[in-house]
Amino acid sequence: MAKHKIAIIGLGKITQDQHLPVIDKGDDFEVAAVVSQRGLSHNGVPSFKTAAELYAAMPEIGIVSVNTPPDVRHTIAREALEAGKHVLLEKPPAATLAEFEDLKAFAAAKGKVLFATWHSQFNPAVDEAKALLARHGVGSVKIEWREDVKKWHPGQEWIWEPGGFGVFDPGINALSIFVKILPFAPFVKSASLTYPANRQTPIAAKLVFGSAAASQPALTADFDWREQGDEKWHMTIETAAGHKLRLYKGGAALDVDGKLAVEAPSEEYQRIYAHFAKLLASGESDVDGAPLRLVADAMLVGRREETEAFVW
Repeated sequence: MAKHKIAIIGLGKITQDQHLPVIDKGDDFEVAAVVSQRGLSHNGVPSFKTAAELYAAMPEIGIVSVNTPPDVRHTIAREALEAGKHVLLEKPPAATLAEFEDLKAFAAAKGKVLFATWHSQFNPAVDEAKALLARHGVGSVKIEWREDVKKWHPGQEWIWEPGGFGVFDPGINALSIFVKILPFAPFVKSASLTYPANRQTPIAAKLVFGSAAASQPALTADFDWREQGDEKWHMTIETAAGHKLRLYKGGAALDVDGKLAVEAPSEEYQRIYAHFAKLLASGESDVDGAPLRLVADAMLVGRREETEAFVW
């Protein structure tokens, strides 16, 4: 079967680190063109400064992957849908809930596939944790998602601007796992958001969640971009039946009662593109906004705290 021809819009770090290598090695897609304001290219394929130039020059390309910063994703994705393209969105899918809901409705109206990706959900260990919580109930979940921003977002000024998400850019990965594994919908009860004195988005956040679950399990999250040394991308979970789970390595590994239960290679983006191929074959969209809603709610109810200015 011939590969789908896809255009990549935005050639930033995540595209270079994940999307391009995964597509090049995979069986489902072939990069046929790129859009880069900086004039970057990939393997000699045509490069355009704007998506409009791409659509005019290569109308046969029917699929795009939008990997720009979130504050411009809505405009670019809507333009692609208007041009009759199927669209994959890097996370987070939009800068606001209203933009996200508009894209969902517009894609449906146009009869096009829209896939809002949450890469951390695509791990076998996450699926197993979900199954165990469905079977044994939830006693507590403690999220710790802490990393060094200077290592993982070097020089990326957009993350500090309104619409850039700050520490929620990685934190939303944890929230995407959180909403997938829980057998009920969580909501934000309170939040403490720490902002550098010279920045517009938080460098750290502590969240407390509630739910409609009768047992009222303890649910918390601790996100921080000031972590030194190794990253801490894990969740400590206790089931209602007393089993102790540890989901770690960003969701790639799961311990159950102190023993390794599941660990798989980090192939989240391979699984994303395999899932996208299935969506295209079925004509179905996959647009879950739950992680984005939790971030928005944290911003709505969060108490602002200030810390020292951040410099690279």
